[in-house]
Amino acid sequence: MGNESHYHSKKDRIFVRGIQGKYNLQEELDRLRSVPRVRKGKDIKFNDGPQTFSKHYMEPVDEMTQTFHIHLEEYGPGGKSQKHGHVNEAAFYILDGKGYEIHDEIKYDWVAGDVAIVHNNCVHQHFNASKTKPARALVIKTKPMYMFMNMLFQQQVEPRPTEPTPEGVGFQAREHEE
Repeated sequence: MGNESHYHSKKDRIFVRGIQGKYNLQEELDRLRSVPRVRKGKDIKFNDGPQTFSKHYMEPVDEMTQTFHIHLEEYGPGGKSQKHGHVNEAAFYILDGKGYEIHDEIKYDWVAGDVAIVHNNCVHQHFNASKTKPARALVIKTKPMYMFMNMLFQQQVEPRPTEPTPEGVGFQAREHEE
């Protein structure tokens, strides 16, 4: 091989680490069958704010599923989310409102009925384009699977705003489903 670097194109690479540990399929099936199959949305409250609110229907800490993280995002008038990136993909089904995403410095507009896809390792941020109405998105992520594979990495570039927008002063997330 001579002076050739160990970072050459002819060398096989391992992109996923080995997954090791105690895992018993029957125990996992028993565990999954013991957790609730239905969560009542009325029992789950929004958190965060004052520009972006989140309502987590299921997340990794719940251990309800092995692969899904599902939450509802509500963006107040003129609101925006934190700017961040993560290795897992996410699908945002836009329930109401209009807004846009910025993914790796590229703007993508959306309206109710659209689906916005956040790809792996994309630095992104979500924005409500309306100064008078809120916007909502149902978010589905594969985050638990990435955690299981010990591949979770998330980086915050800009935190969620801690002050409301001028037009969003006093806005509260709509707790009741319509």
